[in-house]
Parts: sequence; structure tokens; C-alpha cells
Amino acid sequence: MPVDQKPDSDQAPQPGDSDAMLVERAVAGDQRAFELLVIKYQRRIERLIGRMVRDVNLVEDIAQETFIRAYRALHQFRGDAQFYTWLYRIAVNTAKRFLLKLKHDPAVLHSAMQANDEDDETFQRRNEPSTDETPESVLAAKEIGQAVNDALAALPDDLKQALTLREIDGLSYEEIADVMNCPLGTVRSRIFRAREAVSSKVRPMLERQTGKRW
Repeated sequence: MPVDQKPDSDQAPQPGDSDAMLVERAVAGDQRAFELLVIKYQRRIERLIGRMVRDVNLVEDIAQETFIRAYRALHQFRGDAQFYTWLYRIAVNTAKRFLLKLKHDPAVLHSAMQANDEDDETFQRRNEPSTDETPESVLAAKEIGQAVNDALAALPDDLKQALTLREIDGLSYEEIADVMNCPLGTVRSRIFRAREAVSSKVRPMLERQTGKRW
């Protein structure tokens, strides 16, 4: 099985290796092609899983199982959606199965809010001051970040997942509908409700800082 071991980090996929081409090669028996897909998406899948489970020690195991399931089902991938949304759906379903099996509750999204990758968009980063920082402004930004975390943790699972797929993973509404296996209108409603819930917790803190009503 090509995912029994983590691929070497110095064997990164080349820009010309599109997902569709790699999938086609992997289905034809090229294990190296699937290893390149693992390299490309492993960290993103682990972050996604890390936002769903409390036990960080399970993240790698669930990610491993995700890629094993994806490899076994690769011949079923028809290209109707992007490969990574197809993979995300497998990861979400795999994590849910682990949670049911182990009777774990869904986790607080604190690890997601602390991601360091440049392509991550988090509420915390948007609210952090970028210039003219003072100890007071840094402290206020941290307090706002914690308030966002607390608000996210209090959301129902479906709202939490929809919002993080949109705001952190950057998926489109259509892709989120595919991952969550629900209508597009439902995705829009969940994200709207989640944003409103988070904003209601954070808005008073912002008003105290700026003296303005939002």
C-alpha cells in the first residue's frame, strides 16, 4: 500500500502534475502518482481532521485511513468534482466513523485557529493588527481570537464544519455542498447562521475598541 509510510518531503509534486493526471496514472497502477497526491494533500487533510477530533494522537491514524480508503476507491473517482473535495468528503466521513467508534465528542477548533500556513484565512488573523502594534492592541487581538474560538466551539457541528471549510480551507459553496453532501442552499444558510453567531460574540469587543457601532 503506497500510504503505509509517509513520502519523503524532498519528493514534492511538480507544478505540471495535475490532480486529474495523477489520478489517471494511479488508477493505471502507478503508485508513485498516488504518493504525489498524498504529499500534496496530507497536511490539509490532517488539519481538517484535527478540527474534528479532540485526541491529536488520532489525527495521523485517521489521515492514514483516509488515504487508504481513497486509494481503494480511486477507480470510482469520475472527475465530476475537484479531487481534493472528493478527498475531503472521504476524510470527513472517515473521521465521523472514528468518532462514533470511539464515542468522542467533536473537538474545539483551537488548533485550526493557530495554523501557520500563508494560505489559511482565519478570523483571528483578520482581526490582528498589522501595523502600529501596541501591547494593548496585541492583547485585544488575542482576546478577540479567543472569543472567536469560544464562539466556534459553541456552534453545532454542521455550522462549525461549513464555516471552517469556507473560511479556513477556502472551499467554494459548491465544493462545501459536495463535501457535506447537502444542497447549496443549506450550505449558504449554515455559513450565514455560523457567521452571525460568531459576530454576535465578537462585535461587542470590537465596538469597545473602536467606539463605533457595527
